[in-house]
Amino acid sequence: MKIIIAGAYAIGIHLAKLLSRNNEDITLMDEDLDRLSHINDEYDLLTMEANPSSIEAMKEAGVEHADLYIGVTPDEALNLNCCIMAKALGAKKTVAKIDNPEFTDPKLQAFFDNLGVSSLIYPEMLAAIDINNGLKMSWVRQRWDVHDGALVMLVIKLREECEILNEPLKNICGPNDPFHIVAIKRQGETIIPGGNDELKLFDMAYFMTTKNYIPYIRTIVGKEHYADVKNVMVMGAGQTAVRAIKTMPNYMGVKIIEIDNQRCQELNNILDDNVLVINGDGRDVPLLIEEGIKNTQAFVALTGNAETNILACLTAKRLGVRKTVAMVENTDYVAMAENLDIGTIINRKTIAASRIYQMMLDADVMNVRFLDSANADVAEFIVQEGAKVTKHPVKDLGMPIGVTIGGLVRQGEGMLVSGNTQIMPGDSVMVFCHNINMKKIEKYFIS
Repeated sequence: MKIIIAGAYAIGIHLAKLLSRNNEDITLMDEDLDRLSHINDEYDLLTMEANPSSIEAMKEAGVEHADLYIGVTPDEALNLNCCIMAKALGAKKTVAKIDNPEFTDPKLQAFFDNLGVSSLIYPEMLAAIDINNGLKMSWVRQRWDVHDGALVMLVIKLREECEILNEPLKNICGPNDPFHIVAIKRQGETIIPGGNDELKLFDMAYFMTTKNYIPYIRTIVGKEHYADVKNVMVMGAGQTAVRAIKTMPNYMGVKIIEIDNQRCQELNNILDDNVLVINGDGRDVPLLIEEGIKNTQAFVALTGNAETNILACLTAKRLGVRKTVAMVENTDYVAMAENLDIGTIINRKTIAASRIYQMMLDADVMNVRFLDSANADVAEFIVQEGAKVTKHPVKDLGMPIGVTIGGLVRQGEGMLVSGNTQIMPGDSVMVFCHNINMKKIEKYFIS
């Protein structure tokens, strides 16, 4: 597949690195040579110093043969214009990163498609969804809904209260049990478990279950004492924070702390009256105590500085806040944040990259998610008539090592998968892949 990426900024560089592992034909285009220099020789891709809006440069990059053109510069208008031109010059699909939430209205999809923009990516909105999913369940590190929640993947840190430690998985999550463990993260290593593997103290366990069994999962992992989130304190007032606050459930009380006084005045105009805007530093302990941090169930740090966010979350934890969320854009800090027991980690560029990667697959894919913490991908495949996965029970499919089928949705009903499960055409199947190219897996789901 030939892919052209316009913009060697955070998302563009991260996406180029991720896609280069699939041996795709990738060209990363930017007019700033210094930004392009962040790509080193270990990645198999072509860099091109050129103005992304130059028709001549597009032609030189081979846009007429491009399967996917991606505009991810900080300039929304430039991204849209480049996609329109790329489509006119022959690109099959185009993707533009945008900043205007108005453009995400589903009613405008046909309008942009007619212009030549196949898909829009609004990272701040995608990140806001992840933030709010984390806040709705204070005891979960990450939640991922499959097929509108018919199946649910929960990522949970296991502590002393967990009832299912040190027991072979075949004894606790067999074919008739209401959950499966699709992966385990232990001391920096990801394990795709078999029946004889056991859960250990401080493991990060990836549970696949159905929505009605979430309370049961909460009980057996010993998280019933975690208070549900009713009061939230947010530090940082960028677009991600605003989108998250505007889409938080009505029952959550929100205070936002912002160090810039002018931005605070702007927030008072764009946020609802029930959101309290505080001018100050979210790392200031006396300020946090004064504003009721000890009666707050969740602290969300969304400044543009990863170190600041991590430090603020650690401060909040020391003051008794159990649920913390930190935006960590620098992937080098993600592992450090996890080791420091920061709860939910938000990385906008990996979220955006997941959504774009979905468009590369030939199979009918509802959703794809990169799980940086586990070095794994999760995808929701729609099974085609005559696909390989419909020929045999799951145990006889010969799936590569590192691949787990966690569950499926059939006619709107979620169900877990065992070795004897027979997958049917039209099923929506959740696949967990560790160190496996998703392109190698999709062939099982297409005819």
